[in-house]
Amino acid sequence: MRDIDLFQLALGLVPPWMVVDAKFDADKKRLDIEIDFKTGGRFACPECGKADCPVHDTVKKTWRHLNFFQHEAFLHARVARIDCPDCGVRLVNVPWARPGSGFTLLFEAFVMTLVKDMPVAAAARLVGEHDTRLWRVVQHYVETAVARMDLSELRRVAVDETAAKRGQDYISLFVDMDARKVVYVTKGNDAETVARFADHVDDHNSDASRIKEACIDMSSAYIKGVTENLTEAEITFDKFHAVKLVNDAVDQVRRAESKNRPQLKYSRYLWLMNESRLSVEQSLSLEALCSMNLKTARAYRIRLAFQDIYSCPSRDWAELVLNRWYSWAIRSRLEPIKKVARTVKRHRDGILRWFDSKIANGLIEAINSLVQAAKAKARGYRSLRNLIAITYLIAGKIDLKLAT
Repeated sequence: MRDIDLFQLALGLVPPWMVVDAKFDADKKRLDIEIDFKTGGRFACPECGKADCPVHDTVKKTWRHLNFFQHEAFLHARVARIDCPDCGVRLVNVPWARPGSGFTLLFEAFVMTLVKDMPVAAAARLVGEHDTRLWRVVQHYVETAVARMDLSELRRVAVDETAAKRGQDYISLFVDMDARKVVYVTKGNDAETVARFADHVDDHNSDASRIKEACIDMSSAYIKGVTENLTEAEITFDKFHAVKLVNDAVDQVRRAESKNRPQLKYSRYLWLMNESRLSVEQSLSLEALCSMNLKTARAYRIRLAFQDIYSCPSRDWAELVLNRWYSWAIRSRLEPIKKVARTVKRHRDGILRWFDSKIANGLIEAINSLVQAAKAKARGYRSLRNLIAITYLIAGKIDLKLAT
């Protein structure tokens, strides 16, 4: 079998396309394959699909292909510009590459497989290309897949923010709690992000009014956004965020008291960790501190009581326990605890809603950690567009429809 026949079969080319030449340069470690079409070949119009359009002229183009063993491989072809009676002169599409790309479909599929598990810069070094070219490939496939997304089954959503870079730059993540995937990522963490999400849902075979549950933190911006844009959604305040608010209040009490009680120094995590996670030595230290007449110990007991609310067997029981907890906390004479008690009272309905919805942001926090790990491994991203693309790629379960 001739080498050009072998490459014809390997590339899967069908008439009118055919391999006419192949050259291998051992010094440059490079294989160049020439593709052409028979004289008199006719093509379909890439816009209207009209068949048998005559060739007007040709344009020489080159694409990077998968390596030939360890050597770089390139495809070269005369690409026809056809004369369509309806659309005019148009460049035809070739079956081995998408329009406007300098890579073949199989090379792009290989790149997309790599960037799921390594930084784009590392993938670029591996394949010998500049990372800017690979980013264009990533953005194309991710954004095309997101545009095809079907949100008709979306009913329960969780919302959270994650840092885009140092400072006050954030992106907001919207997660389908049932499909366990990211369905929307956008810049910012204000009410407008929820409005953009509602528009995104409307544009993807659904309606924002179909969403019945929304799990958020106690951010006033998210509360406003959900109230105004997801009008049929019941708000559940994330229980981990609520517990964290009480934990922060305990730590504020400890910080203030440690100025006069040196035994509290270096004890921060004893008060914040769950007892089941403490070592024997830590448990003994905590028990000794609790036996002292410390404000922090009182705050700690209030914190444990709040955490126990989520163990109640029903909403009615939890509501009774929460009311008693509030009375205790507001009379504690510990200002940070009183402040968080007032916050809990303002948001009590959303806190108690957990007993009906049973949704929390644990999944979205796990996704946040994956995004931050990818960002750290890549040492940051040059643009929000890149970060958003990687977030979809990592946690969006998007169908890229890659060539095989």
